[in-house]
Amino acid sequence: MKTVKIILTALAVGCFSVSNLLGGNFKEMNREKLTPQEEAVIWGKATEAPYSGEYDKLFKDGIYVCKACGAALYRSTDKFDSGCGWPAFDDAFPNAVKRVPDPDGRRTEIVCARCGAHLGHVFEGERLTDKNTRHCVNSISMKFIPAENIETAIVAGGCFWGVEELMRKQDGVLSVVSGYTGGKTENPGYREVCSGGTGHLEAVEVLFDKTKISYPEVLKLFFEIHDFTQTNGQGPDLGPQYLSAVFYLNDAQRQAAEGVVKQLEAKGYKVATALKKASKFWQAEDYHQRYYERKGSQPYCHMRKKIF
Repeated sequence: MKTVKIILTALAVGCFSVSNLLGGNFKEMNREKLTPQEEAVIWGKATEAPYSGEYDKLFKDGIYVCKACGAALYRSTDKFDSGCGWPAFDDAFPNAVKRVPDPDGRRTEIVCARCGAHLGHVFEGERLTDKNTRHCVNSISMKFIPAENIETAIVAGGCFWGVEELMRKQDGVLSVVSGYTGGKTENPGYREVCSGGTGHLEAVEVLFDKTKISYPEVLKLFFEIHDFTQTNGQGPDLGPQYLSAVFYLNDAQRQAAEGVVKQLEAKGYKVATALKKASKFWQAEDYHQRYYERKGSQPYCHMRKKIF
């Protein structure tokens, strides 16, 4: 594999073009300006020197996001010291990382599922953790966000496919995971929830960087992407699992939600959205995560309508 030094030399003499690697999508995907070193690793698939990365020995609470597009990649709880000289993780956020076999078939590359940025390689069978997996990642491909800057919102607005698709595109939103909440059944499955007997709603868990977007702003986006006046479901999806609700995690979130609802009522809307204290959130099956992104299609009953 080419080293950072080789790639940077090629850039300097003009024989290596990052923009050619990306075609016309460079500006769209590269939201943050990258240094030449970052470009060499992220788009040129180079590798930083072992033990040189700032996150190799970092074990603070928080999450790691893609340096290029900001998508959440790894939780600090999945990080471990492998002794290899690069940050190591034994798991990732659902569908956040894509595996791509190297051309020679010897290793498996890992890239950001959202923008395709090169992260590193994945190895299995080393028995370093119970999950028996090691994501070997370049520090330079990531950005660490400390736990104190992260907040979670849980909302339900009909089919979680559409809610997830529209909310994950918002700047400041780090991750959106589809799942079930509000019921009594332990670890419910999709068929059980669809039967209406578990009491769960299809919902999404939203992680966001509160230095970039506030909880009330997340809620305003939520209200703008679904019909919060519908009382029996969402669009053609009818049933108790498709009702509109905000699940607040603390008193500050409850007060913020009440404030946004009052703003809507002041505008003349009859709000059907229930405000409930959050209970256990159960992650939905893998095939529900990033559904529209993977299918290459658009939500059938969710769209953004400017209200605020």
